[in-house]
Amino acid sequence: MAKASTKREDNTKRLRYIRVLERFTSSIINYLTKVEESTKAVFDKKVDNNKRYLDRIEKIPLYKGEFNELEKLVEKIISYRDSDKEFDEIKKDLLYSANQIEKSVNQRQYKKDKHATSKFKDWE
Repeated sequence: MAKASTKREDNTKRLRYIRVLERFTSSIINYLTKVEESTKAVFDKKVDNNKRYLDRIEKIPLYKGEFNELEKLVEKIISYRDSDKEFDEIKKDLLYSANQIEKSVNQRQYKKDKHATSKFKDWE
């Protein structure tokens, strides 16, 4: 019975870690997309404020590709906080990376054919 409870605890820790990663990235990406005039100092402050949540939770190994990419994006955001690059380059790179992750997630989802009935019109 102890195995089931440790498995459940590991699962909840993993989910909590994933949610914190998603919260961190979504907050930063929303900030980058909505604010037109911003500076590196404001970006650094935003990253520091959101990093508090990451510091509270322990890092757990993730096995799924999209979550690994999300974790890499978080590490990239944190590394840009300490870099000397221009803010426009940082913004462009982070938005591109976030878009690529979103595209890979959406690509795996089932999409219904828009004109499924029209492809059989030749048979009539």
